[in-house]
Amino acid sequence: MKIYLKLLRVNHYIKNLLIFLPLIFNGSLFNVKLLMITFISFLSFCFMASAIYIFNDLLDYEKDRVHPKKKLRPIASNKISKKRAIIILTILFVLAISLQYSLYLFNKITIETCLLSISILSIYLIINIFYSLLGKHIPIIDVILLSIGFILRILFGGIVTSIEISNWLYLTIISFSLYLVLGKRKGELEKNKDNSRKVLHYYNIPYLEKFMNIFLSLTLVFYSLWCTSNTNINTSLLIYSIFFIIFIVMKYSLNIENSDNEYMGDPVEVVLHDKILILSIILYAVYMGIVLYGHNMIS
Repeated sequence: MKIYLKLLRVNHYIKNLLIFLPLIFNGSLFNVKLLMITFISFLSFCFMASAIYIFNDLLDYEKDRVHPKKKLRPIASNKISKKRAIIILTILFVLAISLQYSLYLFNKITIETCLLSISILSIYLIINIFYSLLGKHIPIIDVILLSIGFILRILFGGIVTSIEISNWLYLTIISFSLYLVLGKRKGELEKNKDNSRKVLHYYNIPYLEKFMNIFLSLTLVFYSLWCTSNTNINTSLLIYSIFFIIFIVMKYSLNIENSDNEYMGDPVEVVLHDKILILSIILYAVYMGIVLYGHNMIS
């Protein structure tokens, strides 16, 4: 079972939690219907993401076999055969589309919403196929394509719940996702001794650090503007959440700047292997929960 979870990259499902942000920040987390729709859509996106990971592993099979770390992946190590991997990929793709369509069948969403959400899944699939085949070899395009994946997640969450998303929140996700992706490229450039990722030849550390600083600054500015312009929450306490965000990004930045960091700037690995970072994220979530839903608890 463990080898199949590794094949599906279940630990990367943490990125798909962005789908819940429109629901949470709209103050609708306790709306049972919307919560159920979001959760099923979350599973749908997870299945599609896993199908893409398998596709990428199948595509890179030969290169992964001679890579010092990637050779341990389930397909590259032959612990899961190519044929079985293709079957699992197909099942995951069908499940992803079927789950979204089932929401319409059970009258949870309209046919328009259903088609829109499936369109987002399809766009996510096409972008990642293009990234795997060609995009990851083109400088700047590779970074933008990965960033679009984060944006599609929050857009997906807004579509399935019919919740309008603030432009400032969109801009926050765009800038922060670019910061994360550039940080990953920086980590790969510093640690990748075998130069297996060709696009790294086009980058250098000063270039990546310059734009990382730009996008990190924009993230803090856009998030602050979202806090001050949010009309759904009648409270001045929201702005103080910026202190949690500042600490989180500073701690994250410290981690990826650490020369002993073995995770090459991978956002998921960096977060999951730092207890202080996990705790700070939990504290931020608790604070936001109090600010967004505290009045419901009191009443």
